[in-house]
Amino acid sequence: MSIVLRFVDKDGYVQEHFFGLIHVKDTVASTLKEGIFSVLPRHTLDIQNIRGQGYNGTSNMCGEWNGLQALILSECPYPYYIHCFAHRLQLTLVATLKAVIHVYHVFTKLSSIINVVGASCKRNDQLKAARASNIAHLLNINKLETRKGLNQIGSLQKVGDTRWSSHLKSISCLIKMFSATCELLLNIIKDENALAQCGDVDAAYEMLTSFEFVFILHLMRKILEISNLLCQAFQLQSQDILNAMHLVSSTKLLIQNLRDDGWDELVVNVKSFCQTVSIPMPDFNAQYIARRGRAHHQQDEITVEHHYKVDLFNVVIDSKLQELNNKFNDNTVELIILSLALDPREMHTSFRIDDIYRLVHQFYLKDFAEYEMQQLRIQFEHFDHVRQLPNFRTLTTISDLCQWLVKLERHKFIRLCLEYNTYSHASSFYGYHRAIFFYNEYSIDYTS
Repeated sequence: MSIVLRFVDKDGYVQEHFFGLIHVKDTVASTLKEGIFSVLPRHTLDIQNIRGQGYNGTSNMCGEWNGLQALILSECPYPYYIHCFAHRLQLTLVATLKAVIHVYHVFTKLSSIINVVGASCKRNDQLKAARASNIAHLLNINKLETRKGLNQIGSLQKVGDTRWSSHLKSISCLIKMFSATCELLLNIIKDENALAQCGDVDAAYEMLTSFEFVFILHLMRKILEISNLLCQAFQLQSQDILNAMHLVSSTKLLIQNLRDDGWDELVVNVKSFCQTVSIPMPDFNAQYIARRGRAHHQQDEITVEHHYKVDLFNVVIDSKLQELNNKFNDNTVELIILSLALDPREMHTSFRIDDIYRLVHQFYLKDFAEYEMQQLRIQFEHFDHVRQLPNFRTLTTISDLCQWLVKLERHKFIRLCLEYNTYSHASSFYGYHRAIFFYNEYSIDYTS
């Protein structure tokens, strides 16, 4: 297990050092905790001074109840956990959705279909020709609007599990070019020169034209549309954390609203699409029978509507909400929003004394003696005058603020909690982390 230590040194500089490697007999959270707790005291570092935790996304690290972050927090009051993979949020959310078997099959087949269609320039040209013909037909029957920029032919977007890939684009492109894709797959099946691929293409066509595939495709598009802005916000080089945290809250709310009130609208959209592309609709009141021999193991008699609403719609949305809540629980979001009051860029416009006071009272109460708590507001008002000094306007980061306070020896009189963000790298650990620190105390990041 590798350990990276972050701290603010006596000169006000934010330091980040590779601290060491620990051999662990297994990766159970309790074993990892014992390793951490055995190393720090040997270097006269008090466990109680930890002010932040960051890990990779494995369950033994970030588990809410029995993960390492929870075990550390049970021993120390203030090492709040901030997930490290925020900048790869889209990939972790898609991976969570793939944990639902039916969704996994859709993503797998989606990749297969796009690979078959994009296998050659000839097939791409055939796809575009089919799409152009489809657009012309819809225009003739007044099914499409006509104005500049509409009805572009486009192409299918390859699905790739990389940081910058967009599964939303892949799904949206396939829905837009659905008829053209079906036509091309049928042509490949009939092509005598493509006999070696006929079996795979036929299986892809059968899945593509099933109601279940279309339903999941539309459900995935709706969910990914809601979370797309949040994923883009975390991919920006210059992080606007305040707006990102507001996006976290609005994303959770919109996904919850989709679960509570979005079922009927989704079904209407899917039915309309199926009528357009001539895919038969199942009877929602009929008994659902699982495919591929699973019916023999089906214990309960359920309706088709129950399968799509409960086993797919609700399960998929719940998994998405759970993943967002694991990465951004209410405590974490509030902690980060309040800590932004310490950002010099925020202080240039206004000094949010009430937010800093809430930050101390709600998250770091035991770090201050009773008499210090009584003096906090006066100290903040003194610091408000410090903001008027000429050099304050040049500060852009918390690290700059730390160094500036030490240089002026203001840190001896004004006890502020300090916050910073950084990238860190040790062994397999690599992630974005935002944490809260008090002066001359430290945070720890570790991974196995």
